[in-house]
Amino acid sequence: MRIFFATDIHGSEVCWRKFLNAGTFHKADVLVMGGDMTGKAMVPIVDRGGTWELQLQDQQHVLTTEDEVRAMEKRISDRGYYPVRTTPDEIAAWGADQGLVDARFKAEMLGGVQRWMDLADERMAGREITIVVSPANDDMFEIDPIIAAAKVVMLGEANTIPLDGFSLVSTGWANPTPWNTFRELPEDELRTRIDGLVKEVPDVRRAIFNFHAPPYGSNLDNAPKIDADMRYVSGGQALIPVGSHAIREAILEYGPVLSLHGHIHEGRGAVKLGKTLAVNPGSTYEDGVLQAAIVDLDSRKGQVKSYLLING
Repeated sequence: MRIFFATDIHGSEVCWRKFLNAGTFHKADVLVMGGDMTGKAMVPIVDRGGTWELQLQDQQHVLTTEDEVRAMEKRISDRGYYPVRTTPDEIAAWGADQGLVDARFKAEMLGGVQRWMDLADERMAGREITIVVSPANDDMFEIDPIIAAAKVVMLGEANTIPLDGFSLVSTGWANPTPWNTFRELPEDELRTRIDGLVKEVPDVRRAIFNFHAPPYGSNLDNAPKIDADMRYVSGGQALIPVGSHAIREAILEYGPVLSLHGHIHEGRGAVKLGKTLAVNPGSTYEDGVLQAAIVDLDSRKGQVKSYLLING
């Protein structure tokens, strides 16, 4: 059985399309998206009556044709942001009421996830490829029922999914971060959640953990150190482990055959923790590059045969 695993694409349209195409291209039996799939920002494209203005990456752009606007919308979407056509009056209203901004941003996120599920249903129908998507700490809870309602995509969160003699168990909840995101738990509560999920696994030796946060101190969790004002220390060159103690302890205790992680974009790599191969493919979604792990498992022996970290 071949698993193609990617994570942390944060709204990148091109990365989602690459993810769907990877099943056929890499002859994968299973596609797993590990979470943090929604974008982090909107980019207003303001109609000035014959021209459109926007700011992207600190650069001001003035567009004069519909084709230019559509090309810019694609560029924005591929970087993981939400292009939003708007007016000066709406921008002024946003400035006066943060609630309007939040409501529009939520609508864009939910609409984006719905569009992605519709694309999966269209592109992947009739193919014998299992697709699992598991939201993570940066993803609001409202996307879960949208994923669950898709025809060809399975919701990973809190579900045990049989895979050719193995069992995939997933959670996108993570240990606390400085950003106070949607799905965070203290380490003891995270461990309780994990233990409850693992109870549903028939044979833990044939389990595949899909836990968004990487295990603490595994080198899959090294991230730039920040100070009390949320600024990078040493220009982002000082790295510290920020992964989960609960997840590390669970891996060592249960000994799953494979453990899939993300969360820390800089933590690309693979390590052995006890009997378990733990993998973080990393993420460079803003560049439109899909980083992923391809893992081949021997269903008869219940073990990993090989793995490969790729860029595509």
